[in-house]
Amino acid sequence: MKNWITGIGVFVAVSAGSLHAAVPCESLKGFAMKNVTITMAQTVAAGEFTPPVVPRGTAPAPPPAEDADGAPATPPRGGGRGGPPPVSYKDVPAFCRVAATLTPVKDSEIKIEVWLPEAGWNGKMEAVGNGAWAGSISFSALATAVRAGYAGTSTDTGHTGGNPATFTIGHPEKVIDFAYRSVHEMAVTAKAVIRAYYGDAPKFSYFNGCSTGGRQALTAVQRYPKDFDGVVAGAPAMNVSHLQGNQAWTGQITHLDEAGYIPATKYPALLAAAMNACDALDGVSDRVIENPRVCKFDPRVLLCTAEDNISCLTAPQVEVARKVYSGVTNSVTGKSIFPGLEPGSERGWANLSGPRPMALGVETFRYLVHQDPAWTLAKFNADTDIPLAEKTIGPLMDAMDPNLKPFTDRGGKLLMYHGWADPGISPRNSVNYYESVVDKLGAEKASKSIRLFMVPGMGHCSGGDGTDRFDAVAAIDQWVEKGKAPDSIAASHQPRGGAVDKTRPLCPYPQTAVYKGSGSTNEAANFVCR
Repeated sequence: MKNWITGIGVFVAVSAGSLHAAVPCESLKGFAMKNVTITMAQTVAAGEFTPPVVPRGTAPAPPPAEDADGAPATPPRGGGRGGPPPVSYKDVPAFCRVAATLTPVKDSEIKIEVWLPEAGWNGKMEAVGNGAWAGSISFSALATAVRAGYAGTSTDTGHTGGNPATFTIGHPEKVIDFAYRSVHEMAVTAKAVIRAYYGDAPKFSYFNGCSTGGRQALTAVQRYPKDFDGVVAGAPAMNVSHLQGNQAWTGQITHLDEAGYIPATKYPALLAAAMNACDALDGVSDRVIENPRVCKFDPRVLLCTAEDNISCLTAPQVEVARKVYSGVTNSVTGKSIFPGLEPGSERGWANLSGPRPMALGVETFRYLVHQDPAWTLAKFNADTDIPLAEKTIGPLMDAMDPNLKPFTDRGGKLLMYHGWADPGISPRNSVNYYESVVDKLGAEKASKSIRLFMVPGMGHCSGGDGTDRFDAVAAIDQWVEKGKAPDSIAASHQPRGGAVDKTRPLCPYPQTAVYKGSGSTNEAANFVCR
């Protein structure tokens, strides 16, 4: 059987279902599509890809300091398969690299890349997400997709350079591109490029992202339910107006009275106290709190009884710690606006409660909410500024709609994950959203379409003492294509430069991994989801 296609100005005959290129890569320079300009189409030999040199002054901000295992507290852009992305491209097979600029509206300049395996394509597409303010192509995540046989695609979301968010000033269309339009335009264009190269459209299309990428994932599900068949949303920064409000508030209360500031030298004592209170609640002492929701930890146990030192907290520091755990609340009603961090996250508290306020929170209110480059955190008022953020940026950026029926009715599957020790985005926000979807769809229907995996001991997208290495894409691939819902996901922990030292099953929320009572506690076979 023959398929006849057009897309690059010529007719090409290919066998239906072919997993190899139908046309030369370079011929895609002639690919024609409305509002799409191809800027590159070139073959990259196996192991020969080198990330382009980014012009000085346009590079995204560097990642924060590493955690104890050497994994970035906030992983490089495109992390999302669990564990830090690879840094070498030597094992990437040959692929056709296509770059394009999309201009769906005036003042839009969305750059995308599509990486197409030269041979061995699995017939599927994996779109990958970004981090923070984006501003660059996620090369590492594209390489991971190609290694696994997928045609990969990524976007810079419509601007160059990650921080600060000055790209938003006077450019409302670029804000929309960043908020949701770029991922949709990328998906539509990438599918057309894939069809032009292989002679067939992808059989299945997936999206995989963490942090900002997690928000992009949920935004796609809610706004464009036909774009992807399966979506992986890790540590989603989905409730932007409240999340960035909590980030700004935490920075503010940390330095409102400098006597309450907790220096990083005290984090080990705080973490040790949390572990002492909660680590063994699951019957296993492994420096990991399996389920922080049942943990009752009051930082007052560290109150200094004599001279202040790194092993105790002063009274003002105890109060700051309590607020970091509680999250921002309405000062009048006491109602929670955004949940706080969990016991076990203390190692990464410099993200929100460090020497300087987290830039993302400040920039959101400076450039997007108030649109005033002179605005400072000293002016922040949680009771008024967060409702203002809901009104101004919420309709664009918040991805909190629990009605996923348009997505699930067409067979779409959503797999969410979040590290319980995340020091940047409260893990309970994912729990709250998941529960709102279950309430909306009903437990039975929701279980057929959405699963949430909370990862004990994992930081923001990766890192920490928990089993942070797992393949969520493989899990959702099986779910979409074979109808096999993930009742657990195999996960492991591997210190940088070392061998795997622990395996554990990740369990669908609200289940947790329960030790069977015998055998090594470092082996997944000795645990069951219950």
